[in-house]
Order: sequence, then C-alpha cells, then structure tokens
Amino acid sequence: MKLKKLIVTSVLLCMLPVSVFAKDIKIGVSMAHFDDNFLTILRQAMQSKMKETGGVSGQFEDAKGDIAQQIQQVENFVSQGVDAIILNPVDTQGVKPMIKLAENAKIPLVFVNRRPEATLPASMAYVGSDSKLAGKLQMEELAKLMKGKGNVMILLGELSSEATRDRTRGVEEVAAQYPGIHIVDKQTAKFFRKEAVDVTTDWILSGQQIDAIASNNDEMAIGAILALKQAKKSGVLVAGIDGTPDALEFIKKGDLSLSIFQDAKGQGEGAVQTAIQLVKGEKVDSSVMIPYQLITEANYQQFAGKNNK
Repeated sequence: MKLKKLIVTSVLLCMLPVSVFAKDIKIGVSMAHFDDNFLTILRQAMQSKMKETGGVSGQFEDAKGDIAQQIQQVENFVSQGVDAIILNPVDTQGVKPMIKLAENAKIPLVFVNRRPEATLPASMAYVGSDSKLAGKLQMEELAKLMKGKGNVMILLGELSSEATRDRTRGVEEVAAQYPGIHIVDKQTAKFFRKEAVDVTTDWILSGQQIDAIASNNDEMAIGAILALKQAKKSGVLVAGIDGTPDALEFIKKGDLSLSIFQDAKGQGEGAVQTAIQLVKGEKVDSSVMIPYQLITEANYQQFAGKNNK
C-alpha cells in the first residue's frame, strides 16, 4: 500500500511544471530617471521581458538623478538578498562603490544603456550601445545635409553620463573632418526637453548664426525645435538620438532632420537575459552591444512601433 502511494506521488510530481521546482529569480533594478522618455521605454521593456520569462520578478527604483540615492538603492538590494542587480547609472564615473557592494555580496550586476567607466569583474556585464558611434552617425548625416559647411551647436545630456561625453566626441571627430563646419557652442540641457527649449532660446537671442543643432538625444532635439518655432526661425537642421515615437512624428512632419535609433527593447531584454544567465552561472560577454541605425525621412516608417512604451 505504501509503495502504491509512493508511485502515485512520484507520478504527480513528475506532472508538475518545472517552474515549481525552479528558484524564482528576483532582480533589483535602479534607473537613473523614471521621467526620461527613452528610459521609460527601456524600463517597460525590462518589465515585459521579466513577465514573459516567468519565474522572474523585478523591483524597480528611481534614483532621480542622485548618485547617493542610487548607492542606497543598491545597498537595499543587497540587504534584501536579490539574485541580481540591473543598474542604469546616474554617473558612469561613480559606479565603483556599487560594483564593490555587489561584488562583496556575490550578486551578479548588469549595467544597461549607460556604459560604466570602470573595469567589470567576471560576474558583471554591460548591455547597451556604442555611444561614440551614435554621435558619428549623427554628424555624418548632418554634414551631408549641410553640404559640408555651416555652424553647429551641440545640446549636451547630463555631464555625468558616458553617453553625453562619447556622443559629443563622435560629433566633434566627424565635424573636424570638414574645414567648412564649425562647432560654435555646446551647452547641457541634461537630456530634457524643457531645458533644451531654454538653451536654444538663449542661442537664438545671442544672434549667432545657427545652421544645425546636434542633440545628444531626441527629447532635447524636440525642445530645440519648439524654441526655433517659437522664435519663427526656419532653416536650422536638428538631429537627435534614440528614435522615440515622438521623434518619429517630428521627422514625419519635416521638423526633425534625423535621429539615430537606439534599441530600447533590445537593451532591456538583453539586460534581463544577461542577468538571468549570470544568476545561473552561465558565461556571458562582458559587453553585449546592440547596434544603432540611422533614421531619416526616407525610412522612419520602418521604425514605427519599435520604441513604443
């Protein structure tokens, strides 16, 4: 009788889904900002990937652009015993304390979207794109539209971000190849639309000749367009980076000259997948690179829906 019960129990156990036996994976995620348009799309891509995967849950925190708050969030993740941490860093040069926290706790750490400016241990990885290449692609297309001559202004993102520095460096390197192109000024608008309106308005009021504006992201590019329209100033080429739905609409209307598609879904899904692999002890590449693509009036329709929230 006991043997019969044992056999029945064994059969029933075999019929249960594997997920019942598998340890659920909890991932702590700290984002530099929740109110950034692109980062919102990135965050939602991670949430969708976790839901689709099953057995994976995420605790998402907003650092609100404050590195001290982000370090505190990582400390909380460690004390809670999460299985992995995904970090979109506020300051790409200030990541060492968080790397140390995760390393000491033996918790896998994945950086997403913003490349950390530090050497990563074996249990850590970066999932994102080559920011310098984005700047190069942006300026190469602008140079063609400018016919190799004119004045360029650069709208900078947060000065603490690797993306700001590398995208700007890419723009400057390409511009330097054209004797007729001059970078007149560069100012930070911190990746936000409203701040870009203010910076661009100041440029317009200064009376400087503006032929093109190279923006480190789409939100600032849209801010520049709004300021130009308000001043009734036409003929200025404006370029962004990200390929957000808003940017595609401005390209469609002919207001935004171009953008560079940054794959939020690819980065978000890649970060979650890499974190899961590290939790399972699988080997991963230290840098998982998602390619950029040029978006113009000729091909913007191909990108519709790709970076939707």
